Amino acid sequence: MAKPAQERLLAPSQEEDRLRWLEPFLRNLEHERRLSVYTLRNYGKAVERFLVYLRKEGDWDGELKSVKMRQARDFVIDEQRRISRRTLHNQVSAIRAFMKYWIRQGAIELNPFEAVVLPKLPKKLPAYMTEAQVRKLLEGPMKLLESGGIEPFPAWRDRLVLELLYGAGFRVSELVNLTYGDVSFEEEVARIVGKGGKSRLCPLGRVAIGVLCKWRDEFAPQTGFQDPVIVSNQGRKWSPRQIQLLLKKYLALAGLPMDLTPHKVRHSYATHLLDNGADLRLVQELLGHSKLSTTQIYTHVNIGRLKAVFDQAHPRA
Repeated sequence: MAKPAQERLLAPSQEEDRLRWLEPFLRNLEHERRLSVYTLRNYGKAVERFLVYLRKEGDWDGELKSVKMRQARDFVIDEQRRISRRTLHNQVSAIRAFMKYWIRQGAIELNPFEAVVLPKLPKKLPAYMTEAQVRKLLEGPMKLLESGGIEPFPAWRDRLVLELLYGAGFRVSELVNLTYGDVSFEEEVARIVGKGGKSRLCPLGRVAIGVLCKWRDEFAPQTGFQDPVIVSNQGRKWSPRQIQLLLKKYLALAGLPMDLTPHKVRHSYATHLLDNGADLRLVQELLGHSKLSTTQIYTHVNIGRLKAVFDQAHPRA
């Protein structure tokens, strides 16, 4: 069945919009801000969705300076019916960055999304594991090795992945990009380049550095300065998806909730640091957060736990 004439005419315009407006913005994010491929993908999808919306729903001539705040507001209202509030906030954040880029380039003067009001986000505390649950998770690879369910190479690699996710608070993208040149074995720290190209030092901890040394000395196929630490049996660098699947495997083995993700292991890292007396600003540095407010959500977790203990223990609670 032939497509309507209107749809046939839209495709070339959308491709032109992508080449003219979206691609320069994404190249800037990649080369100047050094964002990850996953962030670039999400920014690209968000902006492209708005450009497609303008072509299909708005009276738009293809010039960004012609975009009105009314169109931005209508887009947000339309998107609320389709996606969650948090996804909407992320999407609009990407589009605002896109508009700010073109303001700097002199293509537009005002950001039509600047005054658009978004629905409030529900206050949701980050999920995390207890210290006992983390111990069960970390024991998984060695238990599997002892039972004969796995060979030594994947067992020690899997243990290293879990130890670094929890012991150093890495993001998945940071872990898969970790090379031997990033690690100071004498000082037991790794230099990580995180979101936005920001560099930070991550202490690895006594246990994690011990596992890393054993992996390097007995199993790693290549340990040169540029060689990735986490690799397959064939010596190929792992993907974030492989890390996610590995975690699912050991969550099932430990009988832990299957909705826990690598990022929730990172939440556990931060929460346990604060539980044991770490300074909030230190945790901010360790996590690589640019804003203290991003880290402060973990203090709410601690307040919640304090209230729970109070309710259980105090006679007047």
